[in-house]
Amino acid sequence: MRELARFEDPVKKQPLKLAVFELEEVRVPPFQRDISDGLKKHLELAIEKLGFITPIVVCPHDGEYYVVDGQHRLEALRDLGAREVLAVVAPEDLYLHILEFNTEKPPNVKEKSRQAYRLFQEFLHQTPEAIEADLFTYFKEPQFITLGFVLEELETRFPASFYENLLSKIDRFLEEPLSEAVEERRRRARALVELNQEVNSKYAEMGWTNALLKGEIVRKAIQRAYGVRVRTIEDEYYDALERVKEVVRELGPEDFGGME
Repeated sequence: MRELARFEDPVKKQPLKLAVFELEEVRVPPFQRDISDGLKKHLELAIEKLGFITPIVVCPHDGEYYVVDGQHRLEALRDLGAREVLAVVAPEDLYLHILEFNTEKPPNVKEKSRQAYRLFQEFLHQTPEAIEADLFTYFKEPQFITLGFVLEELETRFPASFYENLLSKIDRFLEEPLSEAVEERRRRARALVELNQEVNSKYAEMGWTNALLKGEIVRKAIQRAYGVRVRTIEDEYYDALERVKEVVRELGPEDFGGME
């Protein structure tokens, strides 16, 4: 690392550094999201045209420097054959706030969920005694943890976006240490997969061939169970999933305008 300047951010007055790193000096956290080849290629073209004028953000951790914002820019530079990267060095206590970065491209539901899962595993490894609910500032929304367990441990192609809205109304942060919460998250993930299996069965029963219509089954079942513009659901997590599952079984072509 070659330090260029020291300064403070204009809002919280945190001490920051501007530095040049060899690419090999910058690590990728284990809970970073997966690389989007399309975004990386777009950034390569932009960097070739405009130069590298937006620094990445790194945080020190365990004697190394990790990229918390700008992973795609970092990989674009690597593909372009660059040897160095310009970076803002932020305080170490921002290392685990990675879900609040990702400014290059807003992550979709699957990306948020996978990243939440990986961040959960990092906390579980470091502080298994930590209460999950006390970590809400890192995760923001609990449903992405559950969806992450589905995607990373059960079904990599699970249609997470079909269920995110429902889970946002019934999933909660757990008042349990992570060493216990991890098993509850797995139980919630399995229950969600069971609901999706019921949706798949109804889809097959309907004889449909457009997979997007599975999302329509989920939407219709939630509406029948809780109303068209439901904002809150009082049922507990498992009760709500069971109620929606029962409605899915009852749905027929007439609920979809007779569509075959």
